[in-house]
Amino acid sequence: MTVTCDNPDIAALLPRLAATDPGVRRIALIELADLGEPEALPWLTAALAGDSDPSVRLEAAARLEAWEEPAVVQALCEALADRERAVGEAAAQSLAQLKSSEAGALLLPWAHHSEAFVRVSALRALRELRLPASAEVALAALADPAAAIRREAVGILGWLHHTPAVPALAQRLAEDEDDQVRRAAAGALGFAAQPAVVQALQGALGDPAWAVREEAATTLGKVGDASAGAALVQALADGYWQVRLRAARALGRLKLAEAQPALISLLGHGISNLRKEAALALGELGDELAVSALQAAAEDSDPEVRKAVRIALVQLQR
Repeated sequence: MTVTCDNPDIAALLPRLAATDPGVRRIALIELADLGEPEALPWLTAALAGDSDPSVRLEAAARLEAWEEPAVVQALCEALADRERAVGEAAAQSLAQLKSSEAGALLLPWAHHSEAFVRVSALRALRELRLPASAEVALAALADPAAAIRREAVGILGWLHHTPAVPALAQRLAEDEDDQVRRAAAGALGFAAQPAVVQALQGALGDPAWAVREEAATTLGKVGDASAGAALVQALADGYWQVRLRAARALGRLKLAEAQPALISLLGHGISNLRKEAALALGELGDELAVSALQAAAEDSDPEVRKAVRIALVQLQR
């Protein structure tokens, strides 16, 4: 690394960047990053790669998040494997801010790294970039022994709406040993309105983990297949009110008249959020037979429930 620079602001900081005291180097690095000058990047990446003090390397990793130059992305990827985990975590956070597909392409090889943390971080950064080339990487990662990596892979495939991955995602939903992977798979399948998907999601309404059942109910509402109506009505009796709430919302979106008796019974539930959702769903169903039940709930003790009842009654009386 040269110790000279034509930029006077950067040049003024160089002696402090070479100081023996890591605290001095760290403050100088902060001031260097605050300049926002592309000419400063070589010093920032050099500090990330080679400074002997982890606090300085961590600061460099954090300060590089706004840059998408290939040299910066490469330096951050290499820092994922830093011997200090905190430095790797800061690098992962900066990589997660990437927005360009060109920068994302540099991440792909790191999804095959020998360290699980590096693989997870690379996949997480790839997810929101929606890079088509990441689909193949994510499909392979669905078989990774680390659950965290499988979760990130599911997220990528869902964001990409990658239709060829539907069978594999349905399998993760049905069989994965990790409930967070199953939950992610339930959410990821929302783009695929296929009979096999609806069947897999209905099966997930009986999952041992309530969070998976909740996500499955939500996704069934998004998929919009009326054949799931009976399973969703049954889910209105789930032991967890969160699942009941999502099932009620899904039934409202599907406009299934056969759900009306079960939804009316929820207007008297002890949890106000559930009463609110039941009222809104009844409004969506459009059946005037629910008017009397909603009128009876118009004096509910919770103002949000009363508001939902008013909205539902307006819908039904149009």
